[in-house]
Formats: sequence, C-alpha cells, structure tokens
Amino acid sequence: MTTPVTIVGAGLGGLTLARVLHVHGIPATIYEAEPSAEARTQGGQLDIHEHTGQFALEAAGLTDEFHAIIREGGEASRVLDQHGTVLLEKPDDGTGGRPEVLRGDLRRILLDSLPGEMIEWGRKVTGVQPLGDGRHELTFADGSTVTTGLLVGADGAWSKIRPLLSDAKPQYVGTSFIETYLYDADERHSAAAEAVGGGMMLALAPGKGIVAHREAGSVLHTYVELNRPAEWVAGIDFTDATAATARVAAEFDGWAPELTALITDGETAPIPRMLYALPNGHRWDRVPGVTLLGDAAHLMPPSGEGANLAMFDGAELGKAIAAHPDDIEAALTAYEEALFPRSASAAAEAHLLLGLCLGDRAPFGLIDFFTGALEGEHE
Repeated sequence: MTTPVTIVGAGLGGLTLARVLHVHGIPATIYEAEPSAEARTQGGQLDIHEHTGQFALEAAGLTDEFHAIIREGGEASRVLDQHGTVLLEKPDDGTGGRPEVLRGDLRRILLDSLPGEMIEWGRKVTGVQPLGDGRHELTFADGSTVTTGLLVGADGAWSKIRPLLSDAKPQYVGTSFIETYLYDADERHSAAAEAVGGGMMLALAPGKGIVAHREAGSVLHTYVELNRPAEWVAGIDFTDATAATARVAAEFDGWAPELTALITDGETAPIPRMLYALPNGHRWDRVPGVTLLGDAAHLMPPSGEGANLAMFDGAELGKAIAAHPDDIEAALTAYEEALFPRSASAAAEAHLLLGLCLGDRAPFGLIDFFTGALEGEHE
C-alpha cells in the first residue's frame, strides 16, 4: 500500500495503529485536534493486560520501552467498606499480568517511536464527506481539506468519523465520577495514604464509592463514583471548587474520615466525568474505505479494558492492513469480523463490573467476582 492511511486521533489506539503500520513500512498520517502532545495532562494510571495491551505493544516492537515505565507494586488492590475496614486484600504477586503505568508515559513511548512528520497537530476535523469508491474528504477547522482512500476514526467517544458508519450516539449510563488528587500523600495525608495502600483501593456501598490509585511520587488519584441522574451533576457548579467539594463530600456523610479525606483534602478542583456508552454489541455494515477503533467503535464504562482494547484494535487493524496491502476491503472485513464479538464481550463485562461496584450488594458483589464465586458469569 503506497497511499497513506489517514488516522483521526492521536490517542493510544491511533498511535498504536500508526506504529504497527510504520513497523510494516506502510505510510500513515495522524490528524489530531490538540495543538501539541503537551496540550493537556493524559489522565492517571492504567493496568496493561497481557493478552491485549501488552500484545499490542509487542506487535509495535515496544516491549522493552514498556517494561521501563512499569510502576513496581502497582498491581496490588484492596476492597474496603465505608467504615474503612479491609474486606479483601490482593497483593501484587509480581507476575506482570496487569502491570500499572501512567497513561502519559505510555503515550510518550508511542509518540517517540514515530517519525515526527506522521502527526499533524492542531488539525481539528469539522466534517467528512464520502466521495465514492471508498474515498473521503476531511474538512478541518482552518478550512483546509484532505482526501483519503483509507480513513480510520480513532477519535474517541464523540467521533466525527462514526456517523459515516453508524447512527449510534453515546448515552449517559447513570453514573458519574468526580476526579481529585492528593500530593505528597504519605507525609501530608498519611491516614488516607494508609487506607489506599500500595496500589488500588475500592471503598464501595450501594450507589456510591471512592476508588483511588497510588501513583508514582506519593500521589493519590481518586475517582468518586456516584449513581446520579445527569440533572444532579449539572446542578453542581464545579467552577466553585470549595462548594463543589462540599456537595460531593456530603454524599459520603458518616464514612470513615480517612476515606472522605480523599475528597475534602483534594488539592485540585474536582472534575466531573459523566460516563457514556454506546449500545452493547455496537456494530455496522461494511462501508468501503473507513473503519473505527477504540472508544469511537465501542465506548463502554471504565473497567480497565478501554485503553487495552484501543491499543489491541490498533495493532490488529495494522496487522490486517499489512496482511492485505493490495485489498483494503479484505483487511477491513477481517478486522471488523473479529472486532465486533470482542468488543461486545468486553462491553457486557464492563457493565457487569459497574453494577458489581455500585449495585445493591456492593461491595460484596465485587468481592465475589474477585474471589471467583461468579467465575461462570465473566469468563
């Protein structure tokens, strides 16, 4: 294949696709709306799974670089009740099946593996027009256009490319996360740091929870989880950090102070993250010259799979194109035939996990899941 693959979006999935294509000598160009790689922080910690994310990094030839950014001990996890009692403790067993890395570090090793000219920053797609014969014309915010024979939407939840393939739109799932941070936690927030432990901590009750990750440099990164209607979230003025923090903390009245400190002592303004998802089993009919990967294809609730699946999608699509360089439709057909059942299964499990975390039996439903009592339901 001599004409470049056009990738919209420089997230983990789009970058993995570009890297695998580069390894196989196939030209590609990524168009990214953000002005630079440093335009914003890249979120928190990710556990990279052996058979998806790690497999993708192997296909990208970046296994050594990946090992260099792993945070040792990060695979440990514990489940608490609202009083701070530890109900389940899973130490880091050192097997490396789900090692933790920072999203920003992972994105950096992917960016560093690509020639700089492969990514065009500050190129926000505002429209896309089919031209026939599998070709499409992209229009950018500056009025410029590009024509492509192979278009990949790697542009996330609100993809501009998805409407070429599907009428599906993300819907609010009824749960919102509120993000906070504590810094220098072992010295300045020792009770909260002890409650979180060395890896991930989940303190759960029906309809609500406080989930925190220990990150490098004694950072505690917290997601406060609440089953609330969209109107509840919209009714909080998050531009007033003090009032918003107090409003969120009020939902946890009576909880252990070492847990609520993850909210009340937050050193950044609380950031709401409303959870949206595409329909389970989202798929589309084959449309010549275009496909999707990652959240653009299968947006689902957080379950530890999103980044892994996006990278795996990118690797699998890159391998399919390399295997069929002169028959793009064969490549896209092979890719999508595997994509649809894979993403449907992952989406079903993501909704199951969210229900176990915040459902009527929380936290005991999740404990049963972790200890294997529900093994037959999530294989």
